[in-house]
Amino acid sequence: MSEHSSESTTLDESHPAAEEVQSGSEESAMAQESPKNSAAEIPVTSNGQLEDSHEHSFNRDLKCSLPVGLGLSETKITSRGFDSAKEGVVEAGQFPSKGGRAQQKSGPVLLADEVKNPAMEKLELVRKWSLNTYKCTRQIISEKLGRGSRTVDLELEAQIDILRDNKKKYENILRLAQTLSTQLFQMVHTQRQLGDAFADLSLKSLELHEEFGYNADTQKLLAKNGETLLGAINFFIASVNTLVNKTIEDTLLTVKQYESARIEYDAYRTDLEELNLGPRDANTLPKIEQSQQLFQVHKEKYDKMRNDVSIKLKFLEENKVSC
Repeated sequence: MSEHSSESTTLDESHPAAEEVQSGSEESAMAQESPKNSAAEIPVTSNGQLEDSHEHSFNRDLKCSLPVGLGLSETKITSRGFDSAKEGVVEAGQFPSKGGRAQQKSGPVLLADEVKNPAMEKLELVRKWSLNTYKCTRQIISEKLGRGSRTVDLELEAQIDILRDNKKKYENILRLAQTLSTQLFQMVHTQRQLGDAFADLSLKSLELHEEFGYNADTQKLLAKNGETLLGAINFFIASVNTLVNKTIEDTLLTVKQYESARIEYDAYRTDLEELNLGPRDANTLPKIEQSQQLFQVHKEKYDKMRNDVSIKLKFLEENKVSC
């Protein structure tokens, strides 16, 4: 009896420990089974096809487990037979919604033209400017050395030379008129002060009252006439200043643009002549065609600037007459 009671006592004491061991083993077994999704257990029929009810439940579980933002309206899981090369393929498609209308799927926007790199555009502009500057500089040096030919419009060049000579003369007249205006202003101011002094003396000197009064009136009259002359001179200065520093200057600015266009035209003309004198093959024909196009562009620019200079010279003659 004592042995039996001791064994029962031992079993009673070890029973909680056994329960703990058993619960621990159950928890580990649940932990091993927890990563498994219900989608992993897909019952199939004898011919290797998925049952319909389990297929629908599996699709629903997979749809809930998919993250938001994949751009898929509906997801369908299909299973092939065991003899098929592909098994468990996930097909994404667009299915009609409850309202009967298909949901519109947004996709990436494709640009028709690639965005140009600003750095490459600047580099291309610098390259064209450097090439154009080199050709123009070479043309100028060759003209000064007497090796290159230049396009000359004799009539227009003569008018430009006359215009530059006239500008120098008008600038000289303008400078002298400004000097005269300054001196005349000082003289009129002095005459006015002198007239005031004579008028004061005529009041204080009774014996010379008439003489001082006459001189005072004369100086005041001279000052008044001097102010009229000063106004006319200032108007003349303003007109000549407008003619020299605005009208003629604007025309000469157009002349400078015309001369730059002429240099560019001659530079590209020289290049085209050199290419035409060389051999014609598959390598040189594209260069000749490109040079011909550039020559035509600069020729049109040259003709346009020449017409602009002729028109402005004509308007300048009319403005000189009106001034």
